[in-house]
Amino acid sequence: MDALLSSPEFQMSLLLFVALGGYLVASRINQSAVIGLILVGLLVGPSALGLITYSDFVEGLAKLGAVILLFVIGLEFNIKEILSLRNGVIAAVGVIVPWIGGYWLSLVFGFDTAAAIFVGTALTATSIAITANVLKELGKLQTQAAKAIIGAAVIDDVLSLLALAISTDAVSGTVTAGAVAFVAFKAVAFIVIGGVFGILVVSKYVERLDTTGFCKKFPDFIFIFAMMMAFLYALCAEVVGLSAIVGAFIAGVSFESVKLVHSKNFREGAEYLQIIFASIFFVSLGVLADLRALTPEILLFLAALTIMAIATKVVGCGIPARLMGLCRKDALIVGFGMAPRGEVAMIVALLGLEAGIIGQGLYVALVLMSLLTTIITPIIYRNWFFKEKKCQYDPTAG
Repeated sequence: MDALLSSPEFQMSLLLFVALGGYLVASRINQSAVIGLILVGLLVGPSALGLITYSDFVEGLAKLGAVILLFVIGLEFNIKEILSLRNGVIAAVGVIVPWIGGYWLSLVFGFDTAAAIFVGTALTATSIAITANVLKELGKLQTQAAKAIIGAAVIDDVLSLLALAISTDAVSGTVTAGAVAFVAFKAVAFIVIGGVFGILVVSKYVERLDTTGFCKKFPDFIFIFAMMMAFLYALCAEVVGLSAIVGAFIAGVSFESVKLVHSKNFREGAEYLQIIFASIFFVSLGVLADLRALTPEILLFLAALTIMAIATKVVGCGIPARLMGLCRKDALIVGFGMAPRGEVAMIVALLGLEAGIIGQGLYVALVLMSLLTTIITPIIYRNWFFKEKKCQYDPTAG
């Protein structure tokens, strides 16, 4: 019986069953599917029922989901829209302000300098998977605010990597300008070279291949090739020290302009994969958090940390967005859109825990802060910025 319950078939069917429950919950509370999936993940995870744990199997599927999701998102964006001065300014200020806020708050609550450095670093992160998915659901992915969020978040990931490298070296006392410059060079080189190679070489090769008799006979070939490139880019990103989802996003951007004649639409195929695996990814974020580890002291710090996390991104990203030409509403959309920390901050927290720099209580606080910022942004989007206006009944109308 235990072998049956631990089998991949059972685990997969259970995860998808839970994902269906997430959609039902989202429908009942009139919120984004992301909210429902994370809440159901909390319910079935160690925090409540304990039906699902963050096993290697779940972690693997979640990583697949994040990669596929960002590949699909990337298919809708042009590389020129990402690497702009506006996005660079938003990302830079949006890293500096949260780092200072997290570091200062940790010292106020009595944590040591090393722990405070890692908390500040966790707050620099931005999870574009969450906001991008919500904007996609709302049909707002092509707005100026959405383009600023996606572009700035990609740059933000590079800057967060630099912050993590600096923080790790600072804690060990080995920080050098050369090491920081080398990390920056690797990150920028990957994004530039990967994007240029994908757009000028890979996409052109795909279009030529599509016109051959081979692809006319095997119309599925291009779809398999596109997904292979998504995971290859994700792997290369991890090799140079970036998040895998950044590599997947750059792969998607590389395929953005591809026009096919004989082959099946790889965009449609990727979206079907996204529906399955991205749902598991969002469920896993809820499963990952264990609320039983909370203490009153950590709860108080968690509340303050969550407020600080949101406020510093709204200020640090919203004000630059406003100064760079966006209207006040769009600037606020950018600020709140950059607030979710998601899996990025969780990874930073895990590194700090494994290195013995932070304890279990602080680790749980960082994970839950990441989860709360992930949940709050979709709620604000759906109920404030993109709230549907209901028709008002006019008794004098015909």
